Amino acid sequence: RPRSHTVTTTSSSFTTNLSASSSTLAYDKEFLRTLPGLLMVTEIVFGLLVWTLIAGTEYFLYPAFGWVMFVAVFYWVLTVFFLIIYMTMTYTRIPQVPWTTVGLCFNGSAFVLYLIAAIVDASSVTEELDSHNYNSWAASSFFAFMVTSCYAGNTYFSFVSWRSRTLQ
Repeated sequence: RPRSHTVTTTSSSFTTNLSASSSTLAYDKEFLRTLPGLLMVTEIVFGLLVWTLIAGTEYFLYPAFGWVMFVAVFYWVLTVFFLIIYMTMTYTRIPQVPWTTVGLCFNGSAFVLYLIAAIVDASSVTEELDSHNYNSWAASSFFAFMVTSCYAGNTYFSFVSWRSRTLQ
């Protein structure tokens, strides 16, 4: 007995709405002039210094530096991701996401884990380990504390923003 091969097609307005909404990509050039924007750029620059200074050494021989590398690279990538989200104003297109809460959780966790990583980094730097890598590890420790202070500042601004949002 032969089977009937009927194909039913339907059109959706989703593709029409998607193409109409994505044709105008917003760009917030003023974000980099705000203190949270400047802190975010500083986090990216100093975070890049942290992990490149460690990556240029034999860090894999010492587990403590592996932890610092993980934290530095992980939060560097996420910070670049969030900078793109804020610069392109993507957060306005996804109102279902509680962006103030996400920002607070991100910056708070980055502050705590970077503080731990900076302390681990600083306490692991000794001349006895390897004098060839000493300067790179010492510099990475300094910049890790600088990034930690930037994340602390952004945590404060995120908390103020979250607090004002929850009081409304």
